[in-house]
Amino acid sequence: MSALKWIGATLGWSLGGPIGAIIGLALGSLGDALADGKETLLGDGQPKQQRPRYRTRPDYRTQQQKRAQTTSGDFEVSLLILASVVIKADGSQDQRELDYVRMKFVEMYGKDRANKAFRLFKQINNQNINTRQVCLQIKTMMDHAARLQLLHFLFGIAQADDIVVDEEERQIYTIAGYLGISSRDYNSIKAMFYNQSDNAYKILEIDKTATVDQIKRAYRKMVMKYHPDRVEHLGEEHKQGAEAKFRQVQKAYEQLQKERGF
Repeated sequence: MSALKWIGATLGWSLGGPIGAIIGLALGSLGDALADGKETLLGDGQPKQQRPRYRTRPDYRTQQQKRAQTTSGDFEVSLLILASVVIKADGSQDQRELDYVRMKFVEMYGKDRANKAFRLFKQINNQNINTRQVCLQIKTMMDHAARLQLLHFLFGIAQADDIVVDEEERQIYTIAGYLGISSRDYNSIKAMFYNQSDNAYKILEIDKTATVDQIKRAYRKMVMKYHPDRVEHLGEEHKQGAEAKFRQVQKAYEQLQKERGF
């Protein structure tokens, strides 16, 4: 029984392009002996009976049509691949970073699914990944809110060993650029992982000279941008993960309320 049959109905666009090639190679490395043909490697959907086909031809559907197909499984494999890129950015793999990835996957997906995903992650980690190609596929197929959630997760990995080294930060910055994430959005999420005096302003994407009215407008804007409901199409597990980012926005606003006295 082919190991590819572990891929279930929860995977959509990520079966094609560079991501599909990476996942296909990783599954092949796992070996057919691991598969029983009854369970999915990623997600909770029922396995397809046919062998997945990796699309290589251009897809001319509109952005809205394509992004509507992003699933929990698509997000999951994107996360695994980009996590591997960040962990290897400084030339070494810290066990605390690997433990962080496992812990987060257990929190989101449960122990059984996380264990299966981590087996796949180990095989992905052995590959040389073309970061630009992977990110461009994600940018084309995944909506903005989900891409912001990916970035938040990557900063969490980098900080898992208590310090974000320059190589890791540069790699995340490069990934953000390839994903089409603006510098304001990048700095907002980055500020959630640093302890600096102006972090509250950066999280809300405003300057220190902002008026009270501007702070209030910025807060309302960021609530809309980072609200967990924006990623509910990815499944409850990712909606829960987005709450940590949302709480940082609320905390930043409350801090400025206290400092400015409004």
